[in-house]
Amino acid sequence: MTPFTTDQWIILILVFLLGLLIGMFMMAGGKWKRRYREEVRAREELERENERLRRDGREMDSLRGAAARDESRRDRDDRGPL
Repeated sequence: MTPFTTDQWIILILVFLLGLLIGMFMMAGGKWKRRYREEVRAREELERENERLRRDGREMDSLRGAAARDESRRDRDDRGPL
């Protein structure tokens, strides 16, 4: 294999630098930052909604348990002494 000439090395370095510049311009745009922030905002909103639903579910379980205890207490009191 023949070694690169000086002209080929210069072209290779220039292409590499051009690629770096294009990459920086593409990544520095507001589009990516905006999309990231929107995704973070949506995730946080979903986490708040999940926590609210868990809290409501625990409250419903508690109320359901209290209603079941109350109903069993009424059943015992309705029978009366025999």
